[in-house]
Amino acid sequence: MQAFVIDAFTFSRLEEQRSGRFLVTDLPRLSEESASAEGGLDWTLQGGKDKLGHAQLKLTVAGSVQLLCQRCLTPLAFEIDSESVLILAKNEENADEIDALLDDDEVDVVVGSKTFDIKDLIEDEALLAIPQSPKHAVCPDQPLASASTTAAIEAEVGKKASPFAVLKKINGRT
Repeated sequence: MQAFVIDAFTFSRLEEQRSGRFLVTDLPRLSEESASAEGGLDWTLQGGKDKLGHAQLKLTVAGSVQLLCQRCLTPLAFEIDSESVLILAKNEENADEIDALLDDDEVDVVVGSKTFDIKDLIEDEALLAIPQSPKHAVCPDQPLASASTTAAIEAEVGKKASPFAVLKKINGRT
């Protein structure tokens, strides 16, 4: 297995690029969130500098994972298509300074290192991209409501019982 540890600052300074593919089974935290081991993620990491000269990484992650629909509890194919820009800081204090200076919610500031694990970075990006409560638009085992069923439901909702009529029924007066 190839090592996925880089010197983040050198990678950015030399404007290096790496790309590859991870299967869901290669990413343990993502595997835990998935309904099955099917799927994989293609990724690209590009080093460079932002307009202020800070070291940065541009990460793109795309692929498909199987999640569990929270309505019908069946697998749901979810497409991940995420792109993020990470500014590298030397330490936490420097990260706070850069974050305040940039004041941009689209850019994340992270502490870089000589042993920066890009596999963890890719897995973090995928985990942030998946919904907290995934659902099918229309669950596969749920039949679409027919026009007559929809009309009956609307008519029932339209005939809202009077609160006084409900009280009469409770008291036994009909």
